[in-house]
Amino acid sequence: MSTRRYALPVEQTKWSLSTSATVVFDWDYDPSQDRLLGLYERGKAKQWDANERIDWSIPFDPTSPEHEPDHFLPLFGSPVFEKMTKAERNEYRHHVTAFNNSMFLHGEQGALICAARVVETVPELDAKFYAATQVVDEARHVEVFSRLVREKIDLAYPISAPMKELLTAVLADPRADIVQLGMQVLIEGLALAAFALGRDSTTHPLFRAINAYVMQDEARHVAFGRIGLRDLYRELTAREIAEREEFVVDACHLMRDRLMGEEVFERLGLPVRDCLEHVEHSPFMRGFRTQLFSRIVPAVQDIGLCGPKVRRAFEDMGVIQFEAVDLDQTHARDDRVAEQVEAADAARVAQVAQTIEAGEQ
Repeated sequence: MSTRRYALPVEQTKWSLSTSATVVFDWDYDPSQDRLLGLYERGKAKQWDANERIDWSIPFDPTSPEHEPDHFLPLFGSPVFEKMTKAERNEYRHHVTAFNNSMFLHGEQGALICAARVVETVPELDAKFYAATQVVDEARHVEVFSRLVREKIDLAYPISAPMKELLTAVLADPRADIVQLGMQVLIEGLALAAFALGRDSTTHPLFRAINAYVMQDEARHVAFGRIGLRDLYRELTAREIAEREEFVVDACHLMRDRLMGEEVFERLGLPVRDCLEHVEHSPFMRGFRTQLFSRIVPAVQDIGLCGPKVRRAFEDMGVIQFEAVDLDQTHARDDRVAEQVEAADAARVAQVAQTIEAGEQ
């Protein structure tokens, strides 16, 4: 990615990963799974153009509290934050915004590669059909976040070590279902929760629209993972299920404990140890990290991987209460919110056009 303000030289951030995957062809062209074909039809119908649906002309100041109020910043309330001047807080906000959206961008590229892998490895043609629509979705998400980072934030961070570790674990695993489990249930589930928090907490129309529209797609991706894995895991042995539950526990601890954003503290010359101490123990940040699992826990339970070990891990992490979340109702709400945001955008664009026309007259 080329940008005028990259936190590290781009040539230092290149990353290649050698993997092995078994490519599966399916010569049975008769429709078999109505649920997957229904997702495929929705996937086709819900395609959208990022250049048309998103109003990129909306001004955006990455240093302004309008899109990220002080109390949403990870260091808010810490001695380090209290000592900052207004200019230093705004610079910190800029870097937090850049880091978060850079990680979304890198995660979407990871999802793009994983979706392409799913097309290769799933055995049923119906699943390949839907996975192909996800490839297009993920390419659009990379386009959206790339444009946001380059044109609006003008500052980017390379992929963090924990995210690289997680993507490596997902892509390098020889078991075909781990790509779906790791990406469509765990990583996409966490991203959905993060997008929801961003969508519901910001008042900036550009950020709210991007989060809402991307969430519409991601909800279908999680549904695809749930459908395919739920059926597969019913057929696995107890030993195979235990192996996948171990993967879930390890991945969840990695996402909770290591995605702390220390790269921002290092970049700004802040006392890293003090900052990490605050982020780990701050009630707000603990609540934020807990909320990130609101989509993961019910999905893991739905596909049949919430055995005693996983339940204990979720209890220790303080997230087991999310097992009561109805994902279908939650995703239906995501759809409604996106439609409301789109209607509000259309009304705002029409109002601007009327104002310009009145001025000309």
